[in-house]
Amino acid sequence: MPLYTKESLDLLRQRIDLPEVISAHIDLKKAGSSFKALCPFHEEKSPSFIVNRGDSHYHCFGCSAHGDAIAFLMNHLKMGFTEAVESLAEKFGVVLERDDKVENTGPSKTVLKEAMQLACRFYHFMLLHSEEGTKALQYLYKRGIDLDFIQRFEVGFAPRQRNALYKILKSKELSDPVLQTAGLLSLSEDGTKRDFFSDRIMFPIRDGMGNVIGFSGRKFKEETFGGKYINTSETPLFKKSHVLFGLSYSRKTIAKEKKALVVEGQIDCLRLIQEGFDYTVAGQGTAFGEGHVRELLNLGVQKVYLALDGDTAGEEAAVKIGDLFQKKGIEVWVVPLPPKQDPDTLLRERGAAWFAEHLQKPTDYLTFLVGKLAKTHNLDSPSGKNALTESVVEKIRAWEHPVMVHESLRKLALLVQVPEELIGVGNIQTTVVRKEERLQGKEGVDADKILESDLLRILFLAGQKMQKLFTIAKANLLPNHLRVPVCQRLYAIFLEAYEKGDSTDLLSCAAGLEGEDESGIVLDIMSRKIQIEKAEESLLSTLRRILQRNWMEEREMIKQKIHSGRLEEEEALELAKQFDALKRQVPEVVIPG
Repeated sequence: MPLYTKESLDLLRQRIDLPEVISAHIDLKKAGSSFKALCPFHEEKSPSFIVNRGDSHYHCFGCSAHGDAIAFLMNHLKMGFTEAVESLAEKFGVVLERDDKVENTGPSKTVLKEAMQLACRFYHFMLLHSEEGTKALQYLYKRGIDLDFIQRFEVGFAPRQRNALYKILKSKELSDPVLQTAGLLSLSEDGTKRDFFSDRIMFPIRDGMGNVIGFSGRKFKEETFGGKYINTSETPLFKKSHVLFGLSYSRKTIAKEKKALVVEGQIDCLRLIQEGFDYTVAGQGTAFGEGHVRELLNLGVQKVYLALDGDTAGEEAAVKIGDLFQKKGIEVWVVPLPPKQDPDTLLRERGAAWFAEHLQKPTDYLTFLVGKLAKTHNLDSPSGKNALTESVVEKIRAWEHPVMVHESLRKLALLVQVPEELIGVGNIQTTVVRKEERLQGKEGVDADKILESDLLRILFLAGQKMQKLFTIAKANLLPNHLRVPVCQRLYAIFLEAYEKGDSTDLLSCAAGLEGEDESGIVLDIMSRKIQIEKAEESLLSTLRRILQRNWMEEREMIKQKIHSGRLEEEEALELAKQFDALKRQVPEVVIPG
């Protein structure tokens, strides 16, 4: 992740107004010198979620949820750490200056977002208020897209004049490199500068927080050059393989209800959101891939509905997308649509009530898959049934979760009416197990990571008000006592900051991390509750478990060396003495006087 200067992080910390951040997402009510709300992290009837005026942390006396503005965004909106920090910086007008050690590779994201937002406003104005945009507006009206829809989603129009937007943005003192990097300006071989989009209806593409990061331009006249849709090219803001169209409108419901509805088209997606299905997303510009799946997994999705077009291409897409989710242990339901129909058409012709009822009659993924393959395999033929079964078994065995594999094989045996033992039920191949082992510490259960995250959570979320915790941790634990590299690094940063008298909050310490594990470990720290009144007791317990874990591992290493049969008699005897001495030295937590 980018390394930001201490000065800019300190400024951000000073500027953050926690009630302002939280009130944008839940209903905070003033109560004396504090604010109260129904806790968003558990079900309750009386408000126990408290934010004290001037404090930088919230606390729930019902479920012990506790944290700062970053923790709130990460837990409530399922943001990554970097995304939360940058979102807060943008909200409170703080420029996050990169550390001198980090190479400046181009325009800042803040400037790029400014350019994209200005472009969005320009396109929207041109659609509603220009003579040229009238034809585009009439086309949208014929498609059943009304003014409310257009204004809510800021649909726009890019005029035929190829430098109209360029002139506007240049008048705002935005440079050519900024406009090129944002994907708004294209240069021809002769050096001519032109708007990237022209003569198209424009649909803004937003990130999860609602910032415009790209556009999808749809042609509405046959003579317009190019394909039906042209999307913004890859930019520092816009990564097609990760961007979920419609997520900013659906994120809150998806995170709360742990479900998502996936469709193909952008108009399909926006139409569904407009009609109240605000857990809908679509892929962006490319086939729905692992990056899109990961975005939904990060939001805690447990169930996915696929409502793809009612044609062969839609069915094939459902097979591929469903497999990606099933692979990660996510339950998939396919919502079959009538032939040659899409969600947009069905909503206009049959209404939201019909679609809602249709969503209640989905087909589970495996039944859908077998039915799809049965169209090309004769199940009345032994060879046909064998070919279909082998094809599905191969797909199932590539999934990453053994229970999902086992139960799906059992269901497959029932669907194709063959004995379970013939397709290996109860004999999940070791390749699946080995894959789970490789995922240990990332997607599997990692006891070390859980234990060490508990330690960091106590220090970061309760340590600022309890200096005694710092002293106890430092007296008992060095960074090399931890096993998980990213936890080890974060603890070392914490100790160093404490020794120097610098801020030891998570914002300052985690901003010095690099690598892919960063967001995961910070999310782990923020995702579980802590009872502040029991912070010292929890710290002592966690330290004791870490010390005893290391003590037991050291004993086990000595034992393995003794039993290896590779030692001389004197070496084995010396190790045996060490083992006996270590056995008597059961570690206890030291509490400095």
